[in-house]
Amino acid sequence: QVQVVESGGGLVQPGGSLRLSCAASGVDFRDTIIGWYRQAPGKQREFVSQIREGGGRDYAGFVRSRFIISIDGAKNTVYLQMANLEIEDTAVYYCNARALNTRPEDGTWGQGTQVTVSS
Repeated sequence: QVQVVESGGGLVQPGGSLRLSCAASGVDFRDTIIGWYRQAPGKQREFVSQIREGGGRDYAGFVRSRFIISIDGAKNTVYLQMANLEIEDTAVYYCNARALNTRPEDGTWGQGTQVTVSS
Protein backbone atom coordinates (compact mmCIF):
# COMPACT_ATOMS: atom_id res chain seq x y z
CA GLN A 1 0.00 0.00 0.00
CA VAL A 2 1.35 3.38 -1.01
CA GLN A 3 1.57 6.06 1.64
CA VAL A 4 3.14 9.52 1.63
CA VAL A 5 3.62 11.76 4.65
CA GLU A 6 4.69 15.38 4.40
CA SER A 7 6.60 17.37 7.00
CA GLY A 8 8.76 20.46 7.29
CA GLY A 9 6.26 23.26 6.88
CA GLY A 10 6.17 26.28 9.14
CA LEU A 11 6.25 30.05 9.43
CA VAL A 12 9.06 31.88 7.67
CA GLN A 13 9.79 35.47 6.76
CA PRO A 14 9.95 36.64 3.13
CA GLY A 15 13.30 35.71 1.68
CA GLY A 16 13.64 32.76 4.04
CA SER A 17 14.04 29.05 3.35
CA LEU A 18 12.30 25.81 4.23
CA ARG A 19 12.85 22.19 3.35
CA LEU A 20 9.78 20.03 2.94
CA SER A 21 10.01 16.25 3.21
CA CYS A 22 7.79 13.60 1.68
CA ALA A 23 8.34 10.19 3.25
CA ALA A 24 7.05 7.56 0.84
CA SER A 25 6.35 3.91 1.55
CA GLY A 26 5.23 1.15 -0.77
CA VAL A 27 6.80 2.82 -3.83
CA ASP A 28 9.68 2.16 -6.20
CA PHE A 29 11.15 5.53 -7.15
CA ARG A 30 12.17 4.13 -10.54
CA ASP A 31 8.57 3.82 -11.71
CA THR A 32 6.81 6.29 -9.46
CA ILE A 33 6.48 10.02 -9.99
CA ILE A 34 6.59 12.00 -6.77
CA GLY A 35 5.08 15.43 -7.10
CA TRP A 36 4.60 18.48 -4.90
CA TYR A 37 1.43 20.53 -5.22
CA ARG A 38 0.12 23.45 -3.24
CA GLN A 39 -3.20 25.03 -2.46
CA ALA A 40 -3.58 28.57 -1.21
CA PRO A 41 -6.77 29.78 0.49
CA GLY A 42 -9.51 30.36 -2.06
CA LYS A 43 -7.45 28.92 -4.91
CA GLN A 44 -7.26 25.61 -6.71
CA ARG A 45 -4.48 23.15 -6.06
CA GLU A 46 -1.55 23.75 -8.40
CA PHE A 47 1.53 21.87 -9.50
CA VAL A 48 4.87 22.86 -7.98
CA SER A 49 7.43 20.21 -8.92
CA GLN A 50 7.90 16.52 -9.65
CA ILE A 51 10.65 13.96 -9.87
CA ARG A 52 11.26 10.38 -10.88
CA GLU A 53 14.50 8.55 -10.25
CA GLY A 54 16.38 8.54 -13.52
CA GLY A 55 13.62 10.57 -15.16
CA GLY A 56 14.51 14.16 -14.42
CA ARG A 57 12.80 16.99 -12.62
CA ASP A 58 10.04 19.41 -13.58
CA TYR A 59 9.11 22.74 -12.02
CA ALA A 60 6.26 25.18 -12.34
CA GLY A 61 7.11 28.49 -13.92
CA PHE A 62 6.60 30.45 -10.71
CA VAL A 63 9.40 28.49 -9.03
CA ARG A 64 12.02 30.48 -10.99
CA SER A 65 14.97 28.41 -9.74
CA ARG A 66 14.07 29.07 -6.10
CA PHE A 67 13.10 25.45 -5.34
CA ILE A 68 15.04 22.23 -5.75
CA ILE A 69 13.45 18.76 -5.66
CA SER A 70 15.54 15.73 -4.82
CA ILE A 71 15.30 12.05 -3.85
CA ASP A 72 17.08 10.25 -1.02
CA GLY A 73 16.49 6.64 -1.96
CA ALA A 74 18.08 5.32 1.20
CA LYS A 75 15.51 7.19 3.27
CA ASN A 76 12.61 6.75 0.81
CA THR A 77 12.13 10.49 1.01
CA VAL A 78 11.67 13.27 -1.52
CA TYR A 79 12.70 16.76 -0.50
CA LEU A 80 11.61 20.15 -1.73
CA GLN A 81 14.21 22.74 -0.78
CA MET A 82 12.62 26.17 -1.01
CA ALA A 83 14.60 29.41 -0.92
CA ASN A 84 13.80 33.09 -1.40
CA LEU A 85 10.25 32.43 -0.25
CA GLU A 86 7.62 34.99 -1.09
CA ILE A 87 4.31 35.82 0.57
CA GLU A 88 2.61 34.29 -2.49
CA ASP A 89 4.18 30.92 -1.61
CA THR A 90 1.89 30.67 1.41
CA ALA A 91 -0.17 27.51 0.98
CA VAL A 92 -0.70 23.96 2.10
CA TYR A 93 1.85 21.82 0.29
CA TYR A 94 0.89 18.30 -0.68
CA CYS A 95 2.93 15.33 -1.80
CA ASN A 96 1.57 12.98 -4.45
CA ALA A 97 2.79 9.58 -5.57
CA ARG A 98 1.58 8.13 -8.86
CA ALA A 99 2.58 5.45 -11.29
CA LEU A 100 3.98 6.38 -14.69
CA ASN A 101 1.41 7.40 -17.30
CA THR A 102 -1.26 8.10 -14.70
CA ARG A 103 -2.79 11.35 -13.50
CA PRO A 104 -2.12 12.93 -10.11
CA GLU A 105 -5.81 12.47 -9.36
CA ASP A 106 -5.26 8.73 -9.59
CA GLY A 107 -2.31 8.79 -7.21
CA THR A 108 -1.89 8.87 -3.45
CA TRP A 109 -1.97 12.18 -1.59
CA GLY A 110 -0.58 13.09 1.77
CA GLN A 111 -2.32 15.16 4.38
CA GLY A 112 -0.37 18.30 3.53
CA THR A 113 1.96 20.61 5.42
CA GLN A 114 1.30 24.32 5.94
CA VAL A 115 3.83 26.87 4.70
CA THR A 116 3.23 30.44 5.80
CA VAL A 117 5.43 33.26 4.54
CA SER A 118 4.86 36.42 6.52
CA SER A 119 6.75 39.27 8.07
